[in-house]
Amino acid sequence: MSENKSEALANLSNETRRFDPPAELAESANVKADAYDRASEDREAFWAEAAERLDWGRKWDQVLDWSNPPFAKWFVGGTLNAAVNCVDRHVDAGNGDKVAIHWVGEPADDTRDITYAELKDEVSKAANALTELGVEKGDRVAIYLPMLPETVIAMLACARIGAIHTVVFGGFSSDALASRVTDCDAKVIITSDGGYRRGAPSSLKPAVDEAIEKLGEDSPVQKVLVVRRTGQDVEWNDDLDVWWHDAVDGQSTEHEAEMHDSEHPLYVMYTSGTTGKPKGILHTTGGYLTGTAYTHWSVFDLKDDDVYWCTADVGWVTGHSYLVYGPLANGATQVMYEGTPDAPHKGRWWEIVQQYGVTIFYTAPTAIRTFMKWGDEIPAEYDLTSIRVLGSVGEPINPEAYVWYRSTIGGDKAPVVDTWWQTETGQIMISPLPGVTSGKPGSAMKPLPGIVADVVDDDANSVPDGSGGYLVLREPWPAMLRTLWGDDQRFKDTYWSRWPGLYFAGDGAKKDDDGDIWVLGRVDDVMNVSGHRLSTTEIESALVSHPKVAEAAVVGAADETTGQAVCAFVILKESATDDEGTADDELIQELRQHVAKQIGAIARPRQVMIVPELPKTRSGKIMRRLLKDVAEHRDVGDVTTLADSTVMDLIKDKEGSGSSSED
Repeated sequence: MSENKSEALANLSNETRRFDPPAELAESANVKADAYDRASEDREAFWAEAAERLDWGRKWDQVLDWSNPPFAKWFVGGTLNAAVNCVDRHVDAGNGDKVAIHWVGEPADDTRDITYAELKDEVSKAANALTELGVEKGDRVAIYLPMLPETVIAMLACARIGAIHTVVFGGFSSDALASRVTDCDAKVIITSDGGYRRGAPSSLKPAVDEAIEKLGEDSPVQKVLVVRRTGQDVEWNDDLDVWWHDAVDGQSTEHEAEMHDSEHPLYVMYTSGTTGKPKGILHTTGGYLTGTAYTHWSVFDLKDDDVYWCTADVGWVTGHSYLVYGPLANGATQVMYEGTPDAPHKGRWWEIVQQYGVTIFYTAPTAIRTFMKWGDEIPAEYDLTSIRVLGSVGEPINPEAYVWYRSTIGGDKAPVVDTWWQTETGQIMISPLPGVTSGKPGSAMKPLPGIVADVVDDDANSVPDGSGGYLVLREPWPAMLRTLWGDDQRFKDTYWSRWPGLYFAGDGAKKDDDGDIWVLGRVDDVMNVSGHRLSTTEIESALVSHPKVAEAAVVGAADETTGQAVCAFVILKESATDDEGTADDELIQELRQHVAKQIGAIARPRQVMIVPELPKTRSGKIMRRLLKDVAEHRDVGDVTTLADSTVMDLIKDKEGSGSSSED
């Protein structure tokens, strides 16, 4: 094949819009351009300085031990306590009256403001209760809760006593819970009777009961601690079940926190969508807290009077790093919301922004595209002028979604930090700095100071500017995963085996002509069309740039002529659909031509299907393999991880509505 086109991702799209940092923000930014130079001159000294932002029981002897790669040790010999850093030290500094969490329940007027002093008392009481239940340092505790203050309290209480928590997203099934409890040998499960979702109580404890029943005599669980949230009836086993209010409320608010080794395990997080044995990502204490606290402070330019809101569920790594550990280590005031964006109405998030004067807002592209679909008039009803920094996380953001977010939510003034990182990395790795970077819609820009990322070809050579390849990390970083729980070999095989000494977790990327990085999604989501390796992300971005399109998902389907053909599934904006919510052939042809014009004829979809919804996991990721099943006319595979399994029936009903002409 000429020009080696099969070996590199085609670099076809072009983005020329630029947004400079607001002058006022740039002038007072926490981190300025010199940080890149300081970090490159002495990376270990840079991270040592970042670690000094924490309180240590004993200072480290060595910043980094990389003598046995890929097993890193950071701040060797140092001791600290994550809970003390997130709570006690702020109270000791005289900030006990500062609000740590504005908690907003889904039902109207169901709110709690929790100060740092109150949070310290609650964490101490929960730590005492866990100790009373037999939990010791090094034991594992599974947390299966909705977005409640008790979720944060439980995590910090575990960290305080040195127990290792594994938070299981409250939307996961009893099977998923059981597999995780088994893998990490959890001694206690913390759950609730339920939570509120879209206006109604949703039960949780029955899934815990089912999980324990499935485990039978092999169950490691000795106690189930149950938060009363909804008041609904639950099955009760007096030998196993304990109410949170009975175990915690009467405890002393005094608890002497032990200092733990910097490399003491903090938590295990199981990656979503795993098949077979779940993959438990292990994060330890000192490096993780250093990485998350520093990046939260630098990437969001956090100030003392900010009101920060990360919309992620605590069940995902974003909730761990940028709702619990990073913000609380920095003494931030933040919002935590129990419900969904459309309950009780589609303006709920913007109502909360207005009510609490949110200044920093961090959410996912899938949510942003949903708001685009609903229409500009909904956020226009609310005062969003308090927002000064916007963040995006979870997947590459389409340029049009970026511009809509900046304009409609950020008032054409708030910079957007499009952050790339992973469950495995623990901390943000590639992102604009809001006071330094001239943002490009859709680009994650440059690695943060202290991070060494690169885009390489099949032979691990850096690709030139203007070319695509594989996104790798060349040097260790503080919040990196230390291993996979109980499986060092799988850790090495999964992340470090493709190229010796390079971390690779499966994302493709390109460098633009300026050398800035554009993340293109999983290399598994790359199509080979007539010898060109095309990124689904770029084609989806082209579709979303059409004024009538709210969201798009693209897959490569087998094609006799081209090897693979581009098949697109498109959701229209509500303003673009007719009374039946359908679209005519003329619009489908228009969309195909739009992609050809934006990227090139090679990327023109063979087929465009207008669909009412896309299949997404509960974390908002699109399940493209299910769409590929539809595109290739196969029986649809396992749908149990979808937030709504009926979506695939709706999509199959629409099959045949898309154009497949080959002009």
